[in-house]
Amino acid sequence: MSQDEFIKHMESSVDPSSSEQKDQFKAFCKRCSYITLNQDAADDSFVELRKRMESFMEGDETQNRHFYMALPPNVYVAVSEQLRRNCYSEKGDSQIIIEKPFGHDLESSLDLHRKLEPNWKENEIFRIDHYLGKEMVKNILTLRFGNPMFGAVWDCSHIDNVQISMTESIGTEGRGGYFDGVGIVRDVMQNHLMQLLALTTMERPGSFAAEDLRQEKARVLRLVPPLDIKHTMIGQFTKSADGKYPGYKDEDSVPEDSGCATFCASVAYVKNARWEGVPFILKSGKADDTALDESKTEIRIQLKDTTDGMLRDTAHNQLIIRIQPDEAVRLKMNAKLPGLELHTVATELDLTYQQTVSNPDIPEAYESLLLDAFKGDYSDSVSEQELEASWKIFTPLLHHLEGNKDIKPREYAYALPGSAGPEGLEDFVASYQFQTLGSEETVV
Repeated sequence: MSQDEFIKHMESSVDPSSSEQKDQFKAFCKRCSYITLNQDAADDSFVELRKRMESFMEGDETQNRHFYMALPPNVYVAVSEQLRRNCYSEKGDSQIIIEKPFGHDLESSLDLHRKLEPNWKENEIFRIDHYLGKEMVKNILTLRFGNPMFGAVWDCSHIDNVQISMTESIGTEGRGGYFDGVGIVRDVMQNHLMQLLALTTMERPGSFAAEDLRQEKARVLRLVPPLDIKHTMIGQFTKSADGKYPGYKDEDSVPEDSGCATFCASVAYVKNARWEGVPFILKSGKADDTALDESKTEIRIQLKDTTDGMLRDTAHNQLIIRIQPDEAVRLKMNAKLPGLELHTVATELDLTYQQTVSNPDIPEAYESLLLDAFKGDYSDSVSEQELEASWKIFTPLLHHLEGNKDIKPREYAYALPGSAGPEGLEDFVASYQFQTLGSEETVV
């Protein structure tokens, strides 16, 4: 790609419309330069990159450099070594920005950290989990610690169960070959859902400073035992009932005997006084109509039954934090039905951003995270301690599923109206709601 082709490619994505935007874009393009790197060859292209950067910052006393490695994970180490050797700034801060997957199990994640560590310190590695850049995820701590009414009931004495789910209405869309080596557990649950669980369950940090936040998240994740196959259900989507959408194994790049899970529900527990006995039901799946849109993510906190007395047959209070789409916080509660008789009705307090906030300026997740990286704010960067704790939760389950070919995922039809994941899912979830213990039956 030439420099001119690079600029045209950017312009097609930005699409400046007004004359002011066009002038701003032209000024921005003057600060952009395209260079091809060859990580398999000698250091020559990386030396050229350093010279190019120095020409942009000639005369500047401070020269900070951020390297966003949007690359396959198998070249992270080699490229990071060449960047450290040839492009590290001697007049400012240097930083590499990497994105999941950070390994495929505990040992590989630790191995990646060991190989990056000689060249890049922990405070020079920004690990992106794009969910941490989403507006409603950033709102969780404010919701929890900025509202005493929630803090007063945020424990096992009042909360019966918590459901954390991310479902997608689409399948693997031609990426089956890649997905088959990853699966839904690695793709979503070990990272995105674990971050949501940590933010939901962590203790109040000393401040919003990066290290305080990351230490509390790592601390609570260490209190989560490894997931148990007895409390897990896996599934794999087949073609839709009308035959319009292909099944997972219909893709050419997917083996006919693949046992890869495109859906998983599993139950986690946090072993401390605050959360003792509360099941955290984690769910994620592809080709699931419950997503309603391309992707639906929410945290649903269900409170315990009201005390029997003068009010009967009341609905459970629920706090629902909708991450996407249509960012919202909803509180389901009971009220008196208008009239002369005393009857209760379930009602809802609804804070949907698009309806209640005038012209909400909701930045894209990557926009927020990259700005944090440039500012040196690591509060939304995943720490090595969080990664290690998270992989300890999931690695035994992954090895068990992948080491036992007799375990077959339950089939479910590609999303159509009324589809809701594998058969038995509702019973699986219900078995952990409003009672002390879940079923001991293995339900994979």
